[in-house]
Amino acid sequence: MFESLSDRLQGVFANLRGKGRLTESDINEAIREIRMALLEADVNFKVVKDFTANATAKCMESDILDSLTPAQNVIKVVMDELTRILGGTDSRLELSANRIPNVIMLVGLQGSGKTTAAAKLAYLLKQQNRKPQLVACDVYRPAAADQLETLGCEVGVAVFRGDGADPVAIAKAGVREAVDNLRDVVIIDTAGRLHVDEAMMAEAENIRSAVEPDEILMVVDAMTGQDVVNVAKAFAERVDFDGVIMSKMDGDARGGGALSVREATGKPIKFVSSGEKPDSLEAFHPDRMARRILGMGDVLSLIESAVKVQKEEEEAEVAERLARADLNLNDFIDMNRQIRKMGGISRLIGALPGGDKALAQGQVDEGALDSMEVIINSMTKAEREKPDLINGQRRARIASGAGVTVTDVNQLMKRYGEARKMMKKMMPAVTDQPARGKKGKKGKKGKKQRRPLLPGMPGGGFGGMNMSDLKKIQDLMKGE
Repeated sequence: MFESLSDRLQGVFANLRGKGRLTESDINEAIREIRMALLEADVNFKVVKDFTANATAKCMESDILDSLTPAQNVIKVVMDELTRILGGTDSRLELSANRIPNVIMLVGLQGSGKTTAAAKLAYLLKQQNRKPQLVACDVYRPAAADQLETLGCEVGVAVFRGDGADPVAIAKAGVREAVDNLRDVVIIDTAGRLHVDEAMMAEAENIRSAVEPDEILMVVDAMTGQDVVNVAKAFAERVDFDGVIMSKMDGDARGGGALSVREATGKPIKFVSSGEKPDSLEAFHPDRMARRILGMGDVLSLIESAVKVQKEEEEAEVAERLARADLNLNDFIDMNRQIRKMGGISRLIGALPGGDKALAQGQVDEGALDSMEVIINSMTKAEREKPDLINGQRRARIASGAGVTVTDVNQLMKRYGEARKMMKKMMPAVTDQPARGKKGKKGKKGKKQRRPLLPGMPGGGFGGMNMSDLKKIQDLMKGE
């Protein structure tokens, strides 16, 4: 998603960067191109009108026109405006600590992904040490309750189906079931229709009145386009939902719905879903999405994913070994498994600046790390721990055991060497200076200070890496 829009915007900015000073004519031309890019991305025309008016006014200020880096200032204005129409600040679930259970009600059209979103939300809350329960209130779509029960079993969450055909009664009974079993969150999956109609709205209103939900979330298909605005407004008027779950963000639509819904309805996007896996539902960050649209990557989300999957007991040992660039082939396998948990190579590369473009051009080999793992598994324990032992004779044996050629083994060892160099740049060296103790205690040896495993990004870089290094990561993933 956003691929076409991102390419168009980056083309506009590339033209601006080639000019030392910007005139009003330059800015008007750039804003005109941005307007066309947004309209082609199926963004609501009223949202586009508001966006361009605000961006033009800010770009015409003397601080920008007289700046030594006017193009960068224009980019910042556009990023700020994109962040604003996407919501400005993060919006979270507002669950009450004084009410057990908290009730979350999902609404939306049929086919928007409500049932799948309900299971993903339950999985997310379970990871936050909550005890959620799903309630199947879609009594019209064939096998809707069966689907929810299957998904509930997959994520390890109880599902209440009820034994009647009245969605309101099922919702109320589901809440009582949660109380009886000490579950602190109830997620109600309601029925949808192929279009907005009176029966659906009346039913949603009745369920809301019966269970008094703490949060009502509307599930929106990100591939809907401009029509999402009309649908969202209809739901906002009748059930007054609190926020949006944007589903199917990994689709190939132009993304106009995601850029339109917040500005047009005033309702924030709270979650986005990219993929079918239970862990693919994530909190929505307007500023990070704006950066990705402008081709700046989303390294912060990548870092959060890395931290989430890393085991605490391994952190100190791995951090110090990587900081010394003491990377062996067992670590290579561990890195592969960590990347899988983070969503795979595509998500890793997509979070880096320019990564979305590389993915769109088919420059990333999804199976590159899996092929490496097959070869590494053909090595002995000593060879994996001390790769320097691998000579020509051993390479021939490894190739035979893995069913590959010696050239494939040589390429693996080359990539291993590049990765080792990359780790040295990414991870600052462990300092040998002892920590300062309290005054008056001399002779006591302080503990060695270890820098963070994932350093910050001074000057816009990723640790000690530059754009050339990021290109090498892409080449590593392609097997070049």
